[in-house]
Amino acid sequence: MDPGSDTVEACRRHGMSSPQPGCGDCQAFQIDRDLKMSGTYLQVHDDSDADYKKPQGKVAELRAELAGGGKKDKNHTAKKNALKKIVANMTMSNNDMIALFPDVIACMAIPSQEVKKMSFLYLQNYARQKPETALQALPILRQDMQDPNPLIRALALRTISYIHVKEFVDATIAALQNLLEDSDPYVRKTAAVVVAKLYDHDRGLIESTDLIDRLNRMLSDENPTVIASALSALTDIWERNENIKLTIDYASASKIVSILPECNEWSQTYVLNALTSYVPQTVNEALMLAERIVPRLSHSNSAVVLACIRVIMYLMNYISDEKKIEELCKKLSPPLITLLSKPPEIQYLALRNAILILQKRPQVLPHDIRVFFCKYNDPIYVKVTKLELIFMLATKDNISIVLNELKEYATEIDVQFVRKAVRAIGKLAIKIEPAARQCIDTLIELVNGKVPYIVQEATVVIKNIFRKYPNQYESIISTVLGQIDELDEPEAKAAIVWIIGQYADRIENADSLLQDYLSTFHEEPTEVKLALLTATAKLFLQRPTKASKMLPDVLKWCTEESDDPDLRDRGFMYWRMLSNDPESSKKIIMCEKPPITAESEKLDPATLEELCLNIGTLATIYLKPVQQVFRTARPRKLADSPVLQKRKDDFRAAIADPGMSLANPSTTLPSSSSLAGTGHQQHGGADPDAAIRAADEYFRNLTLSDNTAGDNLMNPTAVTTTTAQGGYNAMPPGGPPQDLLL
Repeated sequence: MDPGSDTVEACRRHGMSSPQPGCGDCQAFQIDRDLKMSGTYLQVHDDSDADYKKPQGKVAELRAELAGGGKKDKNHTAKKNALKKIVANMTMSNNDMIALFPDVIACMAIPSQEVKKMSFLYLQNYARQKPETALQALPILRQDMQDPNPLIRALALRTISYIHVKEFVDATIAALQNLLEDSDPYVRKTAAVVVAKLYDHDRGLIESTDLIDRLNRMLSDENPTVIASALSALTDIWERNENIKLTIDYASASKIVSILPECNEWSQTYVLNALTSYVPQTVNEALMLAERIVPRLSHSNSAVVLACIRVIMYLMNYISDEKKIEELCKKLSPPLITLLSKPPEIQYLALRNAILILQKRPQVLPHDIRVFFCKYNDPIYVKVTKLELIFMLATKDNISIVLNELKEYATEIDVQFVRKAVRAIGKLAIKIEPAARQCIDTLIELVNGKVPYIVQEATVVIKNIFRKYPNQYESIISTVLGQIDELDEPEAKAAIVWIIGQYADRIENADSLLQDYLSTFHEEPTEVKLALLTATAKLFLQRPTKASKMLPDVLKWCTEESDDPDLRDRGFMYWRMLSNDPESSKKIIMCEKPPITAESEKLDPATLEELCLNIGTLATIYLKPVQQVFRTARPRKLADSPVLQKRKDDFRAAIADPGMSLANPSTTLPSSSSLAGTGHQQHGGADPDAAIRAADEYFRNLTLSDNTAGDNLMNPTAVTTTTAQGGYNAMPPGGPPQDLLL
């Protein structure tokens, strides 16, 4: 009788879930069920029946395959097939494969490179889970590191370096003493990389040996790949320890540049990365080195091209000849444009780096802005970055082409991209004054289309245009107010409320427009509440009779019924000013505001310098200080040299926030001599007290705008007061590292 069929069938009269003690068929059914659950049927049932196969049966099957083959299988085909199955299961996170650890270790002794590769991969994966079992493989790895085949030696060394168990680490250190000077360059290259890997695992262990010194000696190796690997290892060690300084003299730099044509593409990136540690001592050194690496700009590998651009940008800091810099900048343009034909991910990295390069060296990219126009199949992140570059490259000469292109973008289906295109048009009106009217006409044309999200973005940028050009272009106010019902986003509401308050004396129904928003005052976000408070105060100062009943209610809501500290503080401030001296209040609240500027994500000089030293890396795509993104990254800065071109950036650029410039561009820092009232010189030997007074005077004249409220409150005769949202972020400069030459 087949216990898998007849027994079950005969037992159905009593039910499979409730067998009867006196029924023989039921007893047979119980035995049948127990055998199924224990997996015993794997030995007697047909293997093709997947219902009876259990995980432990699969392991047993693979174990049998590893043990099979015999002497007839000289190519170890059976073991190779079994190992392929094991590795496939391992990559799918099948932890049952760990039961085969001893069997796989036994296969490591087979003199087959393919078998060893798969066995070593298995060892790397499971050694941390079973370190005691992994120790059984240590003698085999030691033996393989002395194998006549250099590929086996390198494979064994690479494998043993992955296993962070004390016995394996000690064995790796001992083996490196010989393998760093191996007769085969492939083994030496692997050994150099292993040193950096071990340094990451145990810094003190490597520093207690002479392995770093031996890496230095490998820079004199006759094989270019070995030199490149040694440079890569030394650079990696340098990045992980701020007490180590990587120093390369001109002779060494010249030598490693000469091996570039002989290196493969990845070795070239290692060499080029290391060149940023070379500090030119003369202008000719920097020029000669830059000219020698220029041919790498035409390489097919994007990493090589970006690394070469980084080195040339770095060397330009040590070149004083403007003509030579101009020539080098022209050579950087074609490779950057070529990268735009690469896959989207490479394009994005190239475009983000182009933003940095444009800020540092505006003459690099061509004046033909069309190369950065968006394609229909570009991903959104590429389109947005191209939009930033279009804004940066726009001038009064090409503004017509740019506006036509941006108008096309405003008809796209991607809402996020359309918003950014509309905002770019408004920022261009602020950036290029002669083209302001043309930009405004384009915005009005888009507003008349009555697409809600376009209207809201246009309202925000039109507010900024009014701030840039006060008492101009007021003819468009009626058009903007005509779309007031389309506004439902906080930023757009705050913008239209600012316009109503600022031009309350010219808008006949300003009070009724504000009253509509005040009816939902308690439901509005803080951004809109702040704007409504300021706009109501402005309406009262310009048309007292219209706001005489409105203002007390708003002040009461802000000071007595609000939990927001900014709103309460501003409400109390207005209440006190308006109740004590309305005339003085008008001079403060309705004073002439400093015009704003539109600078596209302008970075401070220190951040820009550091990011330019990281061109081609992921650190640059965020356009933020590297350590804000990668906390463990070592800060980079230009090393001092007799030929280092000192920065001459304006003091205000170092403290202004990115994006819209909030500082008054017409405000200049007074000289120390004019403030001190004496004959102190402005440069060396200046009176420190005079410098402090100059800084105080500068900050007194500095105006910060409250973008959230759509207004700023400033007494021109007193120290500027900012809200809680304001502030500066200072990055303390790091101290010089200890001078340890590599």
